[in-house]
Amino acid sequence: MHAFAYKNGSLYCENVKLEDIAKAVGTPVFVYSKKTIADDLAEFRQAMAPLDTHIAYAVKACSNKAILNLMAREGLGFDIVSGGELWRVINAGGDPARCTYAGVAKTEPEIRYALQQGIYCFNCESENELREINRIAGEMGLIAPVAVRVNPHVDAHTHKYITTGTNENKFGIDISRIEEVYATIAAEMPHLRIKGLQMHIGSQLTDIKPFVMAVEKVAPIVRKFKELYQIEFWSIGGGIGIIYDGCLASGQEEWWTAHPEQITITGYAEALIPLLQPLGLKILLEPGRRLVGNAAAMLTTCVYEKKGEAKTFKMIDAGMNDIIRPALYEGYHEIWPVREHCGDTIVADIVGPICESGDFQALNRTMADVKPGEILAEMSAGAYGFSMASTYNSRPLAAEVLVDGDKWSIIRRRQTMEEMVSGECLPE
Repeated sequence: MHAFAYKNGSLYCENVKLEDIAKAVGTPVFVYSKKTIADDLAEFRQAMAPLDTHIAYAVKACSNKAILNLMAREGLGFDIVSGGELWRVINAGGDPARCTYAGVAKTEPEIRYALQQGIYCFNCESENELREINRIAGEMGLIAPVAVRVNPHVDAHTHKYITTGTNENKFGIDISRIEEVYATIAAEMPHLRIKGLQMHIGSQLTDIKPFVMAVEKVAPIVRKFKELYQIEFWSIGGGIGIIYDGCLASGQEEWWTAHPEQITITGYAEALIPLLQPLGLKILLEPGRRLVGNAAAMLTTCVYEKKGEAKTFKMIDAGMNDIIRPALYEGYHEIWPVREHCGDTIVADIVGPICESGDFQALNRTMADVKPGEILAEMSAGAYGFSMASTYNSRPLAAEVLVDGDKWSIIRRRQTMEEMVSGECLPE
């Protein structure tokens, strides 16, 4: 699951005491475990070994260039959604020829940049986008590799903000029209090369059934496209959920026994490989959260305690600008003291310094009765933690640290006030 555990009363990441990092770097700080990322990737590769798979790490989950460099050295490709993410990948040592470019509103400069860099494929979301890429590629004297994102109209039963596979979502082209769209590409867009087909039904899925339903629904179309257009890949997306609840309270074996409904990589592979293997195509996988989600904790300091008539508040120095998932997605994170508590617990709201009522990390949480000055670790913070951070309320961005065994390195310095405003100018 991850490399975070209590040893002799202190919370460690691998062989590094988290309290030591907090004292050296300050809080808030995101701490990543290299071992967790490597272990999860190895599990993924082993489970999917019977297929010709290409793993494209979803950059949006966690885009620090040290993490991207780690993925590149592991031989991964990248699923990108902006020109900026492509630049990050290249800057981190990644190969643009192993990048698939998704997203619903690619601009002309982004399309030109991606074509210049020689990306593996555009995953297109609309007919107008296809026509624009065809026009730009023609002007550049190039043939653009494309796939279309098919919307299979499968409800993933996840949070409404992270479901992507129904006909009410902005993503993709409805399955009822996908064959017509591919025929139009072949007949009317000479500067495009049909390279594959893509789909994605949502994020943080904990049930295998929606994945199976989507694959079964789209597979007949894939077979037809392989014959008609000689497509070389089918991207089945990402979305495999991770453990947020109880990830530290029990060991891995105990957790899985108590939560048989939680999806596992082995279960995912066993259900999908029999459906995918007969197709004889390269299968693209786009895990982001699954590779980095449980690989990090955000350290934060309890600043104040306030006891009111209705509630007790533990006020911390990390806000919704540092990690927005609880406020935006109603996301749950385990929150643990870095010094193990064996005494009293309390029911409290864990709230941040942002001037918003929605600035909380936990509500009505039974937790250790930590006191001001104590450090807390917000677990499973590797995906959509720092990557969605902002400087709202003029709060500089947090630091990031990567742990490797008994060593750790700063992979992002804490932003200074001067750096926060460096791009701003007074009018002349």
